[in-house]
Amino acid sequence: MNTVLELVDVSVRRGEATLLDRVSWTVVEGDRWVVLGANGAGKTTLVQLCSAQLYPTSGTASILGETLGAVDVFDLRPRIGFTSAAIADRIPRDERVRDVVVTASYAVVGRWNEEYDDLDHERARDLLIEVGAAKLADRTFGTLSEGERKRVQIARALMTDPELLVLDEPAAGLDLGGREDLVSTMSVLANDLLSPAIVLVSHHVEEVPPGFTHALMLREGRVVVAGPIDEVMTAENLSATFGMSLQLSIEDGRYAARRRTRRHRNG
Repeated sequence: MNTVLELVDVSVRRGEATLLDRVSWTVVEGDRWVVLGANGAGKTTLVQLCSAQLYPTSGTASILGETLGAVDVFDLRPRIGFTSAAIADRIPRDERVRDVVVTASYAVVGRWNEEYDDLDHERARDLLIEVGAAKLADRTFGTLSEGERKRVQIARALMTDPELLVLDEPAAGLDLGGREDLVSTMSVLANDLLSPAIVLVSHHVEEVPPGFTHALMLREGRVVVAGPIDEVMTAENLSATFGMSLQLSIEDGRYAARRRTRRHRNG
């Protein structure tokens, strides 16, 4: 398997603050990684590295065989599918959904004077079908529910046939139904052998879709553990990651965690 992403002793510092501290991590073709950690753990910084939006202060970060700092990131970024709240905020609310997706071909937000051929429009249509959003094609982005917007953003991220897909907290802000719909969509992607390597960032184990293969846990900018999900997704590792005693359950390929409570004896 070819290496898609490789971080070697990567640190990111801003003034006196260390956002990532000597992180080493490797993602290969076919991997589906979930990155877990509390607020301030370094997840956002890691996402910015993975999507070539940020350079490391020290160490080496390589994406798709290119080393950050030695490559034109404007050539690299189209090879990475990326969804985030920041991108969603830039999408015009009066933009038709089909155009939200197809404009990713030019790495732009908002339809201007670009020319798209029939293959572009067919791919946009097929991706909307794949993520369960075909009926939304003629709606404007501003009329969609938050869950519908998330699915459209995933379709947009896949438009350029990326070699790496980075999903930054895609379930944030969703209600229970929206979250479950999105988890199902991401599980379909995870189980599709034609999907690119995937990195999903989340606060919650309940948002980990069935089909994900690996987990990386961060605390205060450092890696707590990383490896195959069946090996590292444990109550002990989650407790170390979130700084409290947690218990973990799994049912039908889905995880759930809650704080461990002490039982008091009567009398």
